[in-house]
Amino acid sequence: MEHHKHHTHSHRMNIFDCIRTRRSIRKYKDKDVPWDNIVEILQSGKYAPCAGNIFNLKFIVVKNEAKRTAIAEASVQQHWMQDAPIHIVVVGEPEKAERYYGTRGARLYTLQAAGAAIQNMLLTAHSLGLGSCWVGAFDEEEIRRLCNLPEHVNVQAVVTIGYADEVPQMPPKYRIEHAMFFEKWWGRIEGPKTGLGMWSPVIKSAVTRTHKHIKKHVEKIKGKLRKK
Repeated sequence: MEHHKHHTHSHRMNIFDCIRTRRSIRKYKDKDVPWDNIVEILQSGKYAPCAGNIFNLKFIVVKNEAKRTAIAEASVQQHWMQDAPIHIVVVGEPEKAERYYGTRGARLYTLQAAGAAIQNMLLTAHSLGLGSCWVGAFDEEEIRRLCNLPEHVNVQAVVTIGYADEVPQMPPKYRIEHAMFFEKWWGRIEGPKTGLGMWSPVIKSAVTRTHKHIKKHVEKIKGKLRKK
C-alpha cells in the first residue's frame, strides 16, 4: 500500500505543466507547512545534477520567526519574506569542488549545482501545492552571521516556502522561435521544406493544452459569477 500511495503521489502534475505554471510567490498565508513536504523539497534539491557527483551544498531550514524577520531585513528589506513560514538558505561549499576541478569547480560548478537544486525545489514545492520564491538579493555577511556559517562557505540563495496567498499572472514569454538557433549563433532553418514540421506535434499539443487551460479557467469564473 505504502508503495502504491507514493506512486500515485508522483503523478500529481505533468512535469511540463508544473514548469509552465510555477510562479514566484511573495504573499503567504499564515499556515504551517507539513514537515514531510519540506523533506521532500530538500530531497529533490539533493537529486539535482552536480559535477562529478560531488554534492557540495547544504540546506539550512529556518522556521524561527525572529530569524526569518532578520533574514528578510538582510535581503535588502524584502519584508514580504518574513510571512513565509519556511526559509531555506542554500549554502555552497566551493572548496569541495575546487579540490577536483580547480577554480572552475569553485566558481562555475558550485553555482550551477545550486541553481539546479533550487529549481528542483521550486518545482517540487509547486507540485505539492506550495508557493516559493528564489531570493538572490541579500547581504551575505549578515546571513553568514545569522546562520552561524563558517568562512569557507558561501550563501547561494534564500528560498521562501509556504502556502500562496496570491495568484500572479504569467509574465509575457516570447515564443520559443525567438530563443532558438540551429547549428550556430543566428542560425535559422532554411526554407519551408525543413520548417518546424517535425516540431509541430509538440507545439500543437502545447497550444491545445494552453487553450484547454484557459477554457477551464473561464468556466470556473462563469461558475463563480452564477453562484453570486
